[in-house]
Amino acid sequence: MNSDIKILVIEDEAPIRRFLDILTTGHGYSVKTVETAQEGLKQIVSWSPHLVLLDLGLPDADGLDFTKELRTWTETPIIVISARDKEADKVQALDAGANDYLTKPFGSEELLARIRVALRLHSHNTANDVIQYRFGDVVLDLAMQTVTHHGESIKLTPKEYKILTLLAKNMGKVLTHKQILKEVWGGNYTEHAHYVRIHIAQLRHKIESSPAQPKYIITENGVGYRLIADD
Repeated sequence: MNSDIKILVIEDEAPIRRFLDILTTGHGYSVKTVETAQEGLKQIVSWSPHLVLLDLGLPDADGLDFTKELRTWTETPIIVISARDKEADKVQALDAGANDYLTKPFGSEELLARIRVALRLHSHNTANDVIQYRFGDVVLDLAMQTVTHHGESIKLTPKEYKILTLLAKNMGKVLTHKQILKEVWGGNYTEHAHYVRIHIAQLRHKIESSPAQPKYIITENGVGYRLIADD
């Protein structure tokens, strides 16, 4: 039933926000509406919507940047609804991680069809998205983009954070040097294994009680690394 499906509308224009609310609730969806990216983020974390309808021109953030931020920790479908009608705008939004793009003004039936398609293609319920990983006394929070050890904040470099996030999302799985290099540095750096070794060493000093005998970031000799939750 549609009533089990939650849709979050992030739109600062009151008339459009009300129209989207009436349209979607009228077709049985459970809907919440907010005006800003900050409010939207809070709802995504706490309410776990199955789909987001997003305007790009928000008062407190650029919609493209907001989409990119969301894509660092959730695969919730995002349909952009914007007055920006140039091809370049659409391409930028899709490249940022949006699933679909609808130009204002739009037809009600077209939007409803796009919602159905986005939900159908999204194979995993948002409620199953992991936004926080724990291994021992270390907590990686993807929503807040923070890492704590024994409850105290740890400052990581952007590369260290990306590596730790990649390992956490593949908990227990061995990732090769090339896989890590490609995901964190890009395809042109796949032969620079020493980059990974240096950053792994730095990470261990920050999150391991005994970096020389790591409990969490484990080396698979000649292959790569894996992250385990405990011994």
